[in-house]
Amino acid sequence: MAEFKVNEPVMGRRAFVGGSLAAGSLAFLAACGQKGDGAGSGDAPATDGGKTLNYYINNPVCIDPYNVQEDQGTQVEFQLFDTLMQFDFENNELKGLAAESFDATEDATEFTFHLVEGAKFHNGDPVTAQDFVRGWTRLVSPKSAIATEYGPSEISYHLSVVEGYDALANGETDEFSGLSCPDDNTLVVKLSSAYADFAYIASHPALSPVPACAEEDAKNFYLAPVGNGPFMMKPDTKWEDGQYIDIVKFDDYYGEPAKIDGVHFIIQKDIETAYKEFQAGNLDVCDVPVAQIEAARKERGEAEYTMEDGKHMLLGAEPSAYYLVVNNNDEQFKNPDLRKGVSLAINREAICETLFKGTRTPADGIIPPGIDGYTEGAWEFSAYDVDKANEYLDKVAPMSGDSRGINVVLTYNQDGGHKEIMESVIGDLAKVGITAESETPEWSAVLEQYTAGTFQFGRLGWIADYPIMDNFLYPLFHSDSIGGDNKSGYSNAEVDKLIDEARATTDDDARIAKMKEADAIIASDCPVIPLMFYTHTLVGSDRIKNLYVDPQKKADLATCELA
Repeated sequence: MAEFKVNEPVMGRRAFVGGSLAAGSLAFLAACGQKGDGAGSGDAPATDGGKTLNYYINNPVCIDPYNVQEDQGTQVEFQLFDTLMQFDFENNELKGLAAESFDATEDATEFTFHLVEGAKFHNGDPVTAQDFVRGWTRLVSPKSAIATEYGPSEISYHLSVVEGYDALANGETDEFSGLSCPDDNTLVVKLSSAYADFAYIASHPALSPVPACAEEDAKNFYLAPVGNGPFMMKPDTKWEDGQYIDIVKFDDYYGEPAKIDGVHFIIQKDIETAYKEFQAGNLDVCDVPVAQIEAARKERGEAEYTMEDGKHMLLGAEPSAYYLVVNNNDEQFKNPDLRKGVSLAINREAICETLFKGTRTPADGIIPPGIDGYTEGAWEFSAYDVDKANEYLDKVAPMSGDSRGINVVLTYNQDGGHKEIMESVIGDLAKVGITAESETPEWSAVLEQYTAGTFQFGRLGWIADYPIMDNFLYPLFHSDSIGGDNKSGYSNAEVDKLIDEARATTDDDARIAKMKEADAIIASDCPVIPLMFYTHTLVGSDRIKNLYVDPQKKADLATCELA
């Protein structure tokens, strides 16, 4: 066990202090770093000259850590909670947040996190190691109050490597045997198998601490979570479904205080409606509809990740992939030749250039550039090749006139420019004799269908929870993730074996090499169809003096400054 200590001033969530993660030798350090700033009256309009930011989101799936699984809910939860760790993109290293430091055994089977002292929850309760145990246990246990009230978490698999996970997840026990607290400021995590990247897992928003009231009053906590972050829910308010969420500065935050008084998250049904509100001056931060991207680039001034005077449109690359999730258990799509033919028929370049004006990049695999292990052209079936598409589709159903008699249903939500993208896909499929019919429920209903497996294929996006290959391959393709983020139902024993072996490999290069082997097999099976790699398309008002939005699209609202 090795530990390195750095004693430096506590800084904001972007300017983390301390050393870097030496994953190869397992000599780990995570120095103290906190999130930044927050602000006032949640319902203040953007035009009042006050210090409340008006921020557009779509209706979240969840803002309680136990099931925070998509970027809309994560945006809110990220402001309310601090996890043990956080990845610092500006310095390209993993660092501490609620943990002051951590160390690990040389075989990567036990991690010990040392908490920052003096942190409090928004209700005044002290933050202790036991609060992390509570948060992680309710994430996994089907008997927890939150799971009993709202159903089991779909993302508990993030903790599947922790000792005792199976017994807890199966309801055989109420205790998470792999977690222990020698004292209030020390959390010890024993793993069931070696996992060198576990410290990255500890940065996932779902792994936040929760106070006792989370289980004592699960229903209220679900709508108005009590966290340990720089912002708190505005007193006497809750998540108003489909309307708004108000958060305000937490004055007793253990790190740097927020610079604004609060954030009014305005929930709109789609980006187009929200953008009209932005143009009318009623929103400070908004996504840009596909059709407006070019105009917004010219009008607002471009930047990558930080909005500032004269540069209010962000176009930075994201560690994320936009893809078609294919139901591998569907009677038609269980045929890999159909999956491959469909993938080869799609003109990704045209989508990126025509619809997104070159602000997105055609996907040549599921792993985006910037992630260690990315290989150019890794998925051969992600190329655009109509002749080759026809070869594979001829094996499924020969062309008769201009049709193969293949009819499929494409499920997606229409907001956010997805309608135009899917229409382009449908047009490409028609050219190779496939008729695709659109099915367009609301986003929450789409996710329910994907989880239940009652779909053929549809659109999804994956933003890395932590920027490593494992976070793409394990959740999207490992058999253990079926029922969670593995919406395709893909299962391959050799892939599972390689991913498991990679996770237990402490040498960085060897671990990535095994992950690449697994990726190559997945590519040959083509269980999903990557389309493009995301970039930010986020715009801000002139009120914003400074706002950083990291590559994962999490806004550092605590350090936001308003003019």
